[in-house]
Amino acid sequence: MSTSERVGDLLRELAPQVLGVLLRRHGGFEKCEDAVQEALLAAAMQWPGEGLPENPRSWLITVAARRLVDHVRSEQARRRREITAAVQEAPDIDLSPPGDAAAGDQDDTLALLFLCCHPALTPASQVALTLRAVGGLTTAEVARAFLVPEATMGPRISRAKQRIKASGASFAMPSAQQWAERLDAVLHVLYLIFNEGYTASSGPDLHRGELTAEAIRLTRMLHRSLPADGEVTGLLALMLLTDARRAARTGPDGAFIPLAEQDRKLWDANLIEEGAALITDAMSASPLGPYQLQAATAALHVQAPRAEDTDWEQIRILYGILCRIAPNPMVTLNYAVAVAMTRGPRTGLELLETLDDDPRIAGHHRLYAVRAHLQEQAGEYAAARANYETAARRTTSLPEQRYLRDRATRLDPGR
Repeated sequence: MSTSERVGDLLRELAPQVLGVLLRRHGGFEKCEDAVQEALLAAAMQWPGEGLPENPRSWLITVAARRLVDHVRSEQARRRREITAAVQEAPDIDLSPPGDAAAGDQDDTLALLFLCCHPALTPASQVALTLRAVGGLTTAEVARAFLVPEATMGPRISRAKQRIKASGASFAMPSAQQWAERLDAVLHVLYLIFNEGYTASSGPDLHRGELTAEAIRLTRMLHRSLPADGEVTGLLALMLLTDARRAARTGPDGAFIPLAEQDRKLWDANLIEEGAALITDAMSASPLGPYQLQAATAALHVQAPRAEDTDWEQIRILYGILCRIAPNPMVTLNYAVAVAMTRGPRTGLELLETLDDDPRIAGHHRLYAVRAHLQEQAGEYAAARANYETAARRTTSLPEQRYLRDRATRLDPGR
């Protein structure tokens, strides 16, 4: 990994922490985020050539705070020029580095996470803002997570920041009642951050390890605070059981390797053991929820010694329950695969037809890829080849593009 890449990883890790410190000390979501972005840019330009400062986090906090002061003073000067009466004094901002333990060592990321899930926001805006501010995803990546155009997502994030400001929300950990109100949105945010890291929606790499690691870290923090919550436990188990397969998902050249073809000796046995224990405990002691169901299916996959030993009937049953309690097109997509494995590919293809008019997924590459896979199993090779090619054109992930084009080439009769 190059110096620039190492710096980039560090900045992504520190960004939500620095934003949290500024919000706690000064308030003003949008101005604080702007100041943090300027500090990150300065670090990205200086650190690769000059080396890391002794305390990178304090460096970023100090620079961001100075940028915030500059903006406040600039705004004050503009108002003085335009308005000669009722001048507001700039806030008194402490520029000293956070050297004490209370300020310097406190990780405000979890508080920032709950702030982004403030009830003044719609659920969609809660998730979008948190992915942007805590997960560090670009607006385009957030848009792909929501299956909406980037032009739709940008204004949504801006409006969310304004609503946070207008609500007068303070930067602090929520009360016990607020935890319950915001927890669903927080879990969904963490789920999407993990998914974007596990299968990046764009770029040359299949994985974005910094995102999966951050999602797991934050979910562990939640689990320590709410150890008896079945869905928090279920989400953590799902992440661990899924991340356990990461090393086997790509070849030496970065090519994507599907689950059935992976070398299972490369799977992380420790993560599998931890995840399986978590989901077993959660399902025996808590009301059943969607994250527990998904974790249970993940456990069935990783506990099978060979792909042909997978208990697809049990997976089909679990996805059937999931379709009833938390329906969405991606769940239906996975259910169709399980149905195909137990009832035949044509039955799975019939189920996929129910998604053709769903605007959330009708043009998504995964629908074309799953349809192609089932058509290949059904012996419909020409149709499968066409859908593999369409899926390859519609994804912006380079490893997925290569894999899908390779599948299409294998079905070319003239090859």
